[in-house]
Amino acid sequence: MTHDELLKVLARGEDSRHQFKRDETNADSLAAELAAFANSGGGRLFLGVADDGTVAGLDAAAVRRLNQLLSNAAAQHVRPPLHPLTENVQTPQGIVTVISVPDGLSKPYVDHSGRIWVKQGADKRHVTAREEMQRMFQRAGLVYADVVPVAGTSADEIDDTAFNAYFNRRYGQGSAFAGQSPEQLLRNLGLGDGRELNLAGLMLFGRQPQRYRPAFEVKAVAFPGTVLHDTRYLDSEDIGGTLLEQYVRSFAFIRRNLRHVQRNRGFNTLGQLEIPEQALEELLVNALIHRDYFTAASIRLMVFADRVEIISPGHLPDNLNTDAIRRGATIRRNPTLTEHAVHILPYRGLGTGIPRALHDWPDTELVDDVAANQFRVVIRRPPADRISITPEVTPEVTPEVTPEVRLARALTGEMTRRELQRALDLRDEEHFRLAYLLPALNAGLIEMTIPDKPTSRLQKYRLTNKGSTVIGGRNT
Repeated sequence: MTHDELLKVLARGEDSRHQFKRDETNADSLAAELAAFANSGGGRLFLGVADDGTVAGLDAAAVRRLNQLLSNAAAQHVRPPLHPLTENVQTPQGIVTVISVPDGLSKPYVDHSGRIWVKQGADKRHVTAREEMQRMFQRAGLVYADVVPVAGTSADEIDDTAFNAYFNRRYGQGSAFAGQSPEQLLRNLGLGDGRELNLAGLMLFGRQPQRYRPAFEVKAVAFPGTVLHDTRYLDSEDIGGTLLEQYVRSFAFIRRNLRHVQRNRGFNTLGQLEIPEQALEELLVNALIHRDYFTAASIRLMVFADRVEIISPGHLPDNLNTDAIRRGATIRRNPTLTEHAVHILPYRGLGTGIPRALHDWPDTELVDDVAANQFRVVIRRPPADRISITPEVTPEVTPEVTPEVRLARALTGEMTRRELQRALDLRDEEHFRLAYLLPALNAGLIEMTIPDKPTSRLQKYRLTNKGSTVIGGRNT
């Protein structure tokens, strides 16, 4: 760094990446500064510079003393040890020592007393909140929210019907034939510790997840205008249950509050949503799976006159940013939950969800709000005067219609998967299976004709009594 380059940096003042100190004599104080930088993305400490950015300078003896102090602080007063780099810049007032601290790879870094420090603006602060500590350990891969045991739960909290349907689909046999107790089976699948369910087990298969984690739900509101502070609303719903139930009901909320358009389809056909379903599907599932479960807050789903917003707790982890996830970069914040959710929700993983959604609907904005600790997706709605709205609201677009109900209505007698898919005019087999077929089976609206051989090529589906009742008592 040249003298001129130094002056340009100092002229910009202190911030989260640049800290000025006239001198330093205490190893613990220096260690706290180093740890704060390492825990917060890295930065540079300028010794020999006053708080206002004027150069005071150091003499050769002070530089030697500070180098020894830095060596002790970085190696013995910070755990794990740090390896900062130093550079001495000659100025007319004396030497300025520039200490560069890289973003830490082994967060969290603690001082000699075991305290965690992070940058807060140009200053630093001591981390005391349990949730913030947990997130730091999560980023370091030392603990994940989805495998933290949920106190007071047990295998009795599992919805046997949903779990058995999942186990049968994934492993080709009922869980009762696995030869293990429910507690051991859940432990082997990473959904519990043999005594209590962990968060993944609760949110995927629990009978009443919000009994133990009331904040882990979706709060949905539809506004008539374009501002959040509008005192009026068109529709609202607190959506709880398992992640599958939250997905299905959240999607139904979106469906009933968006316009349906014909898009060159026949007059009597069900209109398509003004925003492609698969784009909404990817973004909604992304919020449910990748939210920060160390933050006790709900996902917010808001439908405005000009946009849809999906806000999930937790900003992007580590050095991940919106440009990276647009290209398909991903970090599994909840790896155990993700491993099982790929077989339950319409989720493909591999970082392809966001790029696919942006391809289907480019007018989508991704906002990583670090200050508010949230990730926001803004999906712009097309202006009403640019789309051809479905001319008549038919029973298929009433608020009660969800994908599984649509499937039940399309089912006549006994039908194969391909026949049902054609009846619904759906081309993507995986989308049909995850968004329509599995929810209909899990909801008990339809059943397999050969339940003991779910993958049989002769498999067909028929309405249950419940399904017949839901769609209006039609006989099959």
